[in-house]
Amino acid sequence: MALTIGIVGLPNVGKSTMFNALTKNNVLAANYPFATIEPNVGVVPLPDPRLTTLAEIFSSEKILPATVSFVDIAGIVRGASEGEGLGNKFLANIREADAICQVVRAFVDDDVTHVDGKVSPQSDMETINTELILADLQTLESAIPRIEKEVKGKKTDKAVLDTALAARTVLEAGETLFAAIAGGNTDIDTTYTRQLGLLTTKPFVYVFNVDEDQLTDEAFQASMQELVTPADAIFLNAKLESEVAELDDEDASELLESVGITERGLDQLAHKGFHTLGLQTYLTAGPKESRAWTIGKGWTAPQAAGVIHTDFQKGFIKAEVISFEDLVATGSVAEARAKGKARMEGKDYVMQDGDVVEFRFNV
Repeated sequence: MALTIGIVGLPNVGKSTMFNALTKNNVLAANYPFATIEPNVGVVPLPDPRLTTLAEIFSSEKILPATVSFVDIAGIVRGASEGEGLGNKFLANIREADAICQVVRAFVDDDVTHVDGKVSPQSDMETINTELILADLQTLESAIPRIEKEVKGKKTDKAVLDTALAARTVLEAGETLFAAIAGGNTDIDTTYTRQLGLLTTKPFVYVFNVDEDQLTDEAFQASMQELVTPADAIFLNAKLESEVAELDDEDASELLESVGITERGLDQLAHKGFHTLGLQTYLTAGPKESRAWTIGKGWTAPQAAGVIHTDFQKGFIKAEVISFEDLVATGSVAEARAKGKARMEGKDYVMQDGDVVEFRFNV
């Protein structure tokens, strides 16, 4: 399954610079609004050191990590929900993403114009969220009369109408649906909000593009996290990430350590995206390849098998499962079997992150 994260933000917050570092692409990053008009897409591997270990155990020829697709969506401006700038087009791009990564400017640089003339993370977030909320209210304004007719004609479940009305109430109060649902402020059924195509139902991750000294400023970071809770916040310096992207692993680690951090902000973003969407990976390994496969938390073994091929799910018989830790401790599949660490699981088995699996199936 593919994971797509749409990167949004006001113009000149560092979205395209971050995207370039993330994907190592050469996307235009310019000091004026709408430098990004058509969305740029980059597929990024999810860092997973377990695969290197598996490749050593199985003498694998290739390593294939799970991937995350990032879409760099042009800067949103105030009034985008009503078509200002290229608003409607940008909102359509957001609609296609699984999650929304909102880049927020916290860095100060007089050479980079701020669209509102001042650096204010809270104000910037309010602008973006307001435009997304207004877009959802427009969607509901069109949808609710139609749903009311369908409910009267018994073509649609009344629960859909109740959800639409409850969503409108949340949005009119100025809150995104994700914040309200994740924060426990409403019991709206996300199944119906997704059917309605509401943007603010999508999970949010906030990336603060900060000055280097803010990368280790715990008080500042805590204040920003408080603003976006229950969403996750990530703090990075896009220029630094661009430099790190050009270095080999050893030099990159040295550069990060020199500013007091241990992990690339962009690696954090990929992992937080997985966490926000409730995803995990299971692993397969052999002489040809060691590979990570993306599944949802709570998925059963047949569902996981279907990610490899639909025939695996249709003809599922059993799955031989060894936890990654047990496989490393025993050193081989044969030893794991001999020591009782390999389990044969059936159709009801719920997959765990890091399961090393071989599926048995009959087509």
